[in-house]
Amino acid sequence: MTGVVEQRSIDVVPDAERHGNAFSQFTLWLGANLQITAVVTGALAVVFGGDAFWSIIGLLLGNLLGGAVMALHSAQGPRLGLPQMISSRAQFGVRGAVVPLALVVVMYVGFFASGSVLAGQAVGELTHLGDTTGIVIFALVTAATTLVGYRLIHTLGRVASIVCALAFVYLGIRLLQRADLTALLADRSFHLPLFLLAVSLSASWQLAFGPYVADYSRYLPRTTSPRATFWWTLGGSALGSQWSMTFGALAAAAAGSAFVDNQVGYIVGLGGAGLAASFLYFVVALGKLTVNVLNTYGGFMSVVTGISGFRGQRALSTRGRAAYIAGIMIAGTAVALLGKDSFLSSFKDFLLFLLTAFTPWSAINLVDYYLIAKERYDLPALSDPHGRYGAWRIKALIVYGIGLLAQLPFLATSFYTGPLVAPLGGTDISWIVGLVVPASLYWLAARRDTAHVPDRMIVSAETGTRTGSPSPTL
Repeated sequence: MTGVVEQRSIDVVPDAERHGNAFSQFTLWLGANLQITAVVTGALAVVFGGDAFWSIIGLLLGNLLGGAVMALHSAQGPRLGLPQMISSRAQFGVRGAVVPLALVVVMYVGFFASGSVLAGQAVGELTHLGDTTGIVIFALVTAATTLVGYRLIHTLGRVASIVCALAFVYLGIRLLQRADLTALLADRSFHLPLFLLAVSLSASWQLAFGPYVADYSRYLPRTTSPRATFWWTLGGSALGSQWSMTFGALAAAAAGSAFVDNQVGYIVGLGGAGLAASFLYFVVALGKLTVNVLNTYGGFMSVVTGISGFRGQRALSTRGRAAYIAGIMIAGTAVALLGKDSFLSSFKDFLLFLLTAFTPWSAINLVDYYLIAKERYDLPALSDPHGRYGAWRIKALIVYGIGLLAQLPFLATSFYTGPLVAPLGGTDISWIVGLVVPASLYWLAARRDTAHVPDRMIVSAETGTRTGSPSPTL
C-alpha cells in the first residue's frame, strides 16, 4: 500500500522527489474543466435571462480574468513545494490561516456535492440503479482515487482531457445539427447586469480553483519556469471551461426548459441512444471524477492544514489520510443527497457566494507572495506558531474581514441583495470589490512591515538551506 499511495501531504516536497513539466498543468486543468458542471455554469448565464451572444463573451472575459488570478497561484507550487493553503500562514499566521481555511473546506464539500449530483445521474443511468445509488457509487470511486494521490490524479487528467475533448467535439456537432447557430446568436441586445452575471459566473468558477491549484504543481522541479506554469495552467483551465460553458450557453438557448429540467439527460440525448448514450454517460462521470478528486484531495489537505496549525503536525500517515478523505466524502455525499432536487438554482447562488469568500483571500495571498515577500518564504516557519510568522497576523485578518464586508453592498443572490445593487441597475460587482479593496489595503499595511520576510527562500530548518535569488516574476 505504501508503494502505491502518495506519502506527501502538507509537508514540503523535497527536490529529489520533484518530477514532470509545466505542460502537465495544461492537461490536468483542461480535463478538469471539460465537464458537466462547467456546462451548467455556462447555461446559467442564459437560463437567468441573458442572450447567447453576450453571455458567451461575458463568460470568456470572466474565464480569462479569474483564470489569470488562479494561474498566479499555480506558479507558486514549484517554488514552494507546498499545498496552496499552507502558504496562507505567511499572511494570516500559522493558526490564523484557519479562518480562510474554514471557508475553503465548505467550498470543497459544496463542489463535491454539486459534482456528485450530476455524476450520480450518469452513474445511475449506466448501472440502472437510480440517482441516489449513483451518487454513493461515484463518491466511493472518488475517495479511492484521491487516496492514491498526485500521480494518479495527473494521469486521470490526461485521460479525461483526451476523452472529454473528443466527446465535446461530437456533442457540439450534434447540437449544431439540431439548432441554427446563426439564429442562436442573432439576439445581440446588450444588458449590463446580465453580461456581468455571466462574467461573475465564470470568474467565480476560476477563482474557486485558487485555494488548491498549487497542490497540483508542487511536485514540479523548483527550476520550472513560473511563466510556463502560469501560461499552461491558464491555457488549460480557460480553454476547457470556455469550451464547456459555450456549449452550455448554446444548449440552454436552443433547448430552454428541456435543458433546465434534466441537464445530463438532455446532453446525453444529443448523442443518441444505445452505445453512444452509454459512452456519454461515462464521459459525464469521468469529467466529474477528475474535478471531484481535486476537490477531495484539496479538501483533506485543507483540513489537515487547519488542524496542524494547532497541533504542530507536519506529516500525515496513510491511515490519517484515509480518515480525512472519508470525512470529506461523507459530508459531500450527504449534501448531495439532500440538495439533489433543487440543484440548478442552488448552484448559482453557491458559486456567487463562494466568490465573496475567496476573492479577498486570493488578493491578499498574491500581493504578499509577489509584491511583499517577492517569492521569499521561510518554509519551516510556516509550521511554527512561535516563528517569524507567528500564530495570528491580525492585520491580515482584519483586511480579510474588511474585504468580505466590502462586497456585501454589491452582492446579488436569491437570499441576499446588497443595497447598492439596484442603483447599479441590478449589476453584481462584488467580486471586483473583493479583489481591489483587500489587495490595496494589504499592500498599504504590509509594504513597510517586512521584518518577517527572509532575504532568501529558506527551505530546511535543520540545515538552514536557502535557495538563490527569487525566480523571475511573471
